Amino acid sequence: MKAAIVMGSKSDYPVAERTERILKTFGVEYETRVISAHRTPRAAESFASGAEGNGIEVIIAAAGKAAHLGGVIAAYTPVPVIGLPVKSSTLDGLDSLLSMVQMPKGVPVATVAIDGAENAGLLAVQILSVKYGELRTRMKAYKEDMAKDVADADAAFSRGEH
Repeated sequence: MKAAIVMGSKSDYPVAERTERILKTFGVEYETRVISAHRTPRAAESFASGAEGNGIEVIIAAAGKAAHLGGVIAAYTPVPVIGLPVKSSTLDGLDSLLSMVQMPKGVPVATVAIDGAENAGLLAVQILSVKYGELRTRMKAYKEDMAKDVADADAAFSRGEH
């Protein structure tokens, strides 16, 4: 199982790094690249066109501002693409979000929240879990742990421990 994280700029790495941590937690092999839809369009096309042949089964595209990276990648590959809009100083990431989520018919990009790096990683794991049962098992345990954490916090508040 292999994922790819593609960033439009190295400045997106502090967000993308949180996605890497999720993938590591679940034992998903990944590669991280810097490829700009606007500054290196041929590299974006080449990466996306070769993704399936290179064993990549899901791609996370992190980008800010115009954030066309996810759409450009999705245009050249049948591999599922997850858009990770990165908050920029311009419009607090709303520009990035809208650029990713408003894709034309036939070029889907599943998009998570602005700076939603953990959810991008978790969605990638869930997509991969359709094929890899061990990931499905780990995802169920992850969700059970989250529920336990909330129940423990609730119990502490009920006891007046806050």
